Amino acid sequence: MSFTARPGSSIIDAYSLEVSAKDIPALTAVAPRILPGSMVSIPYLPREDNDARLTAAQAVRRLGFEPMPHLSARRISSLAELDAFVKRAVAEAGVERCFVIAGDPSTPMGPFSDSSSLIETGVFERSGIKVVGVGGHPEGHPAMSAADRWDVLERKCDSIGRRGMTPLIVTQFAFDADIVLTWLKALRERGIDHPVRVGVPGPAGVAVLARYAALCGVSACASMWSKYGISLGKLFGTAGPDVFVDRLAAGLTEAHGKVSLHFFPFGGIAQSVKWIEQYRARAEPTTR
Repeated sequence: MSFTARPGSSIIDAYSLEVSAKDIPALTAVAPRILPGSMVSIPYLPREDNDARLTAAQAVRRLGFEPMPHLSARRISSLAELDAFVKRAVAEAGVERCFVIAGDPSTPMGPFSDSSSLIETGVFERSGIKVVGVGGHPEGHPAMSAADRWDVLERKCDSIGRRGMTPLIVTQFAFDADIVLTWLKALRERGIDHPVRVGVPGPAGVAVLARYAALCGVSACASMWSKYGISLGKLFGTAGPDVFVDRLAAGLTEAHGKVSLHFFPFGGIAQSVKWIEQYRARAEPTTR
């Protein structure tokens, strides 16, 4: 037997997906092709209300997956709203994990200015939440310095752990695997050993990827795009994360800790699942 396994064959096995409430029908259509128990993250979009998010979480649970609804601190109007949503999510959708973010508004709609303030309410552990996800930013953050990013991440993880829950770090989608590997090394050197899910842009049109990158403040320099396998002179056609996943997987060692992939399906859920299936097939060992 000879093995021609591709580097990404291990980290791609336990992937997770980002799926908005409006995309539940698309998730339902491909559900039989996704590993049961996979994590499905439900973003907090301003055009979707709490009932829509709860309905989405219920659908994800019925499909046999683990729902992880997002909570946007600056968009939550009161402690009562937070408490009611989390309790309903646990009772009605069996939610065991939530993801907390500050959110886009510069002025909070209620008492919560950042994700730390949500964690500190005690709502999550009292409601039975077991895992709290927080964001990681290997390629930078538009409003925080590198030192501030590390300080905030360490404090949030410590607070979650002290409350008897498990921290999960989910990074913003990235395009430069070398930057991600360097960030993971620094993370572990700081003693932060919690599981990390690295954000990966699913296959999509190059112009679509560029637009999402700009909206999220992700660097879009020519050298970064080239490392991802994209030429800025060719904004037509579709690009997949083959080069990124290959480079990331090849560079990972035991020192990087527990790392898996989290897909942002910008080109559609079906397209991302198809890419994963094809990549996995190419990564499997072959016999002669």
